[in-house]
Amino acid sequence: MLGAIVLIALFFTWTTDGSWLSARNVSNLLRQTAITGILAVGMVFVIISAEIDLSVGSMMGLLGGAAAIFDVWLGWPLPLTIVVTLVMGLLLGTWNGWWVAYRKVPSFIVTLAGMLAFRGILVGITDGTTVAPITPGMSQIGQSYLPGGVGFGFGFAGLALFMLWQWRLRLRRQQLGLAQGAASGTVGRQAITAILVLGAIWLLNDYRGVPTPVLLLAVLLLAGMFMATRTAFGRRIYAIGGNIDAARLSGINVARTKLAVFAINGVMVAIAGLILSSRLGAGSPSAGNIAELDAIAACVIGGTSLAGGVGSVAGAVMGGVYYGLAG
Repeated sequence: MLGAIVLIALFFTWTTDGSWLSARNVSNLLRQTAITGILAVGMVFVIISAEIDLSVGSMMGLLGGAAAIFDVWLGWPLPLTIVVTLVMGLLLGTWNGWWVAYRKVPSFIVTLAGMLAFRGILVGITDGTTVAPITPGMSQIGQSYLPGGVGFGFGFAGLALFMLWQWRLRLRRQQLGLAQGAASGTVGRQAITAILVLGAIWLLNDYRGVPTPVLLLAVLLLAGMFMATRTAFGRRIYAIGGNIDAARLSGINVARTKLAVFAINGVMVAIAGLILSSRLGAGSPSAGNIAELDAIAACVIGGTSLAGGVGSVAGAVMGGVYYGLAG
């Protein structure tokens, strides 16, 4: 996947005489791709659990439109707007999950209905008009940039945590007597990761700095990876997607786990909706149109199986980057 992204970058750089790799263009591409990446972080857990969510595009538009209404029409303070929008996302995701997990309605049907209903609600509450302009504080979510030093600070901190986690994992496997690759391979992967991350930050600083949405995506990526690989909840999701009957017989509360998966997905959609409205500077009735297909495509490109049980958060986000660059 990483090699494919590099090849695409080299191809477009060659065909545009180097302008594609300019700091400004890369910054804009990453800022746009961050929304798909955040949607993919939530969607990948839904797909791994052998379900699907077709409502995320309309839900993102609805939540982004609601945030714009709170900000522009009602004049709410920014913290209240953010909290209420996130709670709404949690409730909408829980609503989808309740029908799927406890009423046994196929997720395709539930979320298809949600896709139509959420879009209709958005058009209804906005009367089909654009809600604008958002306040300067709201615009900071999707339009601001980190200063150069702050960007490198986050980069070094993230790399340090990543390397520490890798070496702790190796030590744990060694203590358990499990087979593992040579240490040189781990060092090589860490070196390549450091070069790519710090190189990207250096390039972005040449324009205006690291976009705030990219930082949010990185934080959610790390949180999603931790949840998927280092928690019992993450293992339950894989078990349910791999064999739901075996998972149920092993004592896993399948319904509660699926409900939580959809609820988490709703929160991710709310975050993406806030960023989208902030980046656009308005709440639009057409916002988020077919974004669900972008998120699903990102997951599948990143190696997630639509049959469930297989996939990774990192792969889904990389798939989103690949999809954004190729598109």
